[in-house]
Amino acid sequence: MQESYKKYFFLFALPTVLAFLIAFVIPFFMGIYLSFTEFTTVIDARWVGFSNYIKAFSANNEFVNALWFTVKFTVVSVISINLLAFTLASILTSGIKATNIFRTVFFMPNLIGGIVLGYIWQIIINGFLYKMEATLTTDPRYGFWGLVLLMNWQLIGYMMIIYIAGIQSIPVELIDSACVDGATPLQVLRHVTIPVVMPSFTICLFLTLTNSFRLFDQNLALTAGAPSRKTAMLALDIYNTFYGKTNWEGVGQAKAVIFSILVAVIAAGQLFLTRSKEVEG
Repeated sequence: MQESYKKYFFLFALPTVLAFLIAFVIPFFMGIYLSFTEFTTVIDARWVGFSNYIKAFSANNEFVNALWFTVKFTVVSVISINLLAFTLASILTSGIKATNIFRTVFFMPNLIGGIVLGYIWQIIINGFLYKMEATLTTDPRYGFWGLVLLMNWQLIGYMMIIYIAGIQSIPVELIDSACVDGATPLQVLRHVTIPVVMPSFTICLFLTLTNSFRLFDQNLALTAGAPSRKTAMLALDIYNTFYGKTNWEGVGQAKAVIFSILVAVIAAGQLFLTRSKEVEG
């Protein structure tokens, strides 16, 4: 049987390898090449060197502003989502009644599409802001906190489910032993629960980090970058550059390459740090 697997392994793996090459590897390296060119279609690309990258950082500071806005949004969202999700998971694993109903209700927002979710929250938030004669696009601060609220509402339930799975995997004997030794609830949380649940933290931090950086649909529907693109995140700024300006496709592609590398480096760094904590735990 093992010999048969080895003999036909390449044949079975070939469709997946081809799909990966066609859908990811080839477009990725082609995109890197196009970021150094001026083009409107792939076949008319003209090499211009690093000028697209220079324009990306120098033209109206839009890319730098989008980068800073995205970083602030990501930091606030990652902390708030994981803190609230872990708190809810702890409450729902403490033996309260109707736990399954609460889990279902909290998870449901994750099933709603980003565009639809953005328009729903735009109506809700503007409904409150109208009383102050303002809207989400009146001040960048309203747009920022509107996006944070939307992101929390969408992802807290999803992360909560992952944390619940991690908490339920903790051996009862560990907690009982800690309590017998006189540990307080906070000490149990710090020295037992968090180290054992660290793999769940790794997953949840990775998901919230990457989803926050790559946010596009909700940003487009909620504020569309207004006012004056001050609430535009990186993905929306790249979209506006690529499709909103004539002969700026190369600059948009350069921004996309920077964006991809940035997300990959940050996500890899986060995985390295949290996985090292798993070993320590």
